[in-house]
Amino acid sequence: MDSLDARNYDRGMWTLERLSLRRLRRPLLAAARGNVLEIGAGTGANLPLYEPGLPVVAVELRPERLAAAARKARVAGHTNVTVAAANAHDLPFPVASFDTVVGTLVFCSIADPPAALAEIRRVLRPGGQLLLLEHVRGQTPLTRRLTDWLHPLWLALQGECHLNRETAATVASAGFRVARVESHGRGLLQIIHATAP
Repeated sequence: MDSLDARNYDRGMWTLERLSLRRLRRPLLAAARGNVLEIGAGTGANLPLYEPGLPVVAVELRPERLAAAARKARVAGHTNVTVAAANAHDLPFPVASFDTVVGTLVFCSIADPPAALAEIRRVLRPGGQLLLLEHVRGQTPLTRRLTDWLHPLWLALQGECHLNRETAATVASAGFRVARVESHGRGLLQIIHATAP
């Protein structure tokens, strides 16, 4: 049975999913190829959207959210989805295990993004792709000021989510080749396509 935390998370995200996130997730996940690792899978919002038959390993720190993710994969009929408890800073997979790594709305709450990106590079095959959908520091003068101003309060209330991270720049600094960045929601959301060296 799903925990209260997982159900509340899904309820809290319902409006955002219907307004924009689901629409942005679909083309991102359509680009996933080969063996896929999804980090920070949460309650499994992405799992029903992957191409049927695609082998996906979904990792998440919170076991109660993993249970919800496993249920969503089963309901969607995805038999090639495996869920596991794991930390993005210390992925329990051999070098070059995956062709694609996916993350959606996760880098805001990863404690050490460069360390997580180093682990992602380790488990990605050379030339493998990193596909991200992230909320980021605003891309206009107004939204930059807004995310910077709201960040301390939001972090104090929420506990782990950083509103003003510049994830595309962090991905590039970690040695990935950033092929494309698409801005959405007045620059507060970005889709990032990158490849491992």
